Amino acid sequence: MGIENFLTFVVTAVFFIITPGIDTVFVLNKSISQGKKAGIYSTLGINSGILAHTVFAALGLSVIVAKSAVLFMLVKYVGAAYLIYLGIAKLITRKGTVATRSTEPHRKTSGQNYFSGLVTNILNPKVALFFIAFFPQFIDPAQLQNPLPFILLGITFALMGTAWLLILTFFAGTFSKKFTEHPKIDHWLNKFSGAVFIAMGLKIAFGKK
Repeated sequence: MGIENFLTFVVTAVFFIITPGIDTVFVLNKSISQGKKAGIYSTLGINSGILAHTVFAALGLSVIVAKSAVLFMLVKYVGAAYLIYLGIAKLITRKGTVATRSTEPHRKTSGQNYFSGLVTNILNPKVALFFIAFFPQFIDPAQLQNPLPFILLGITFALMGTAWLLILTFFAGTFSKKFTEHPKIDHWLNKFSGAVFIAMGLKIAFGKK
């Protein structure tokens, strides 16, 4: 199917996936502050973003973004602004995460967590750069114009990423109830979550290409 050294790809991808990054911090933050369900939906959103980047790479759109300084900076700053917006929203809210979970409809909250994960990943141009640099190393040069190898590798990467983030969600989510049972801890945990999102946004905005 145009893929070379698939086992090597899997092993290498595992190391990339378990290395802490924006996605890991995002899911851990959601899991601890809002519980396991929030972490699960955030995980699904993030890996839907991975699949979107896979399609972009397969169609050659990622190459266009990588080569265009204007497009790259636009996507970069929009993604950073979104994370900062999420952080500020948490900082200014007067309700803790427990109150938020009890007053918002479950479907709306789950949808928001999924959308947040999706947008955060899609609007991170570094993910696109990673895909167009990493995937071709395991594709037959004669098949680089064929979208199928990119899609297969992307699906594999997304499935492994989902599994890893769900493991983190399970362990992090077990601490959520203990934290949120106490109003003061819940309040400061919410503020800490906001600060983390803002820091992530600033890191993307001011990080090197």
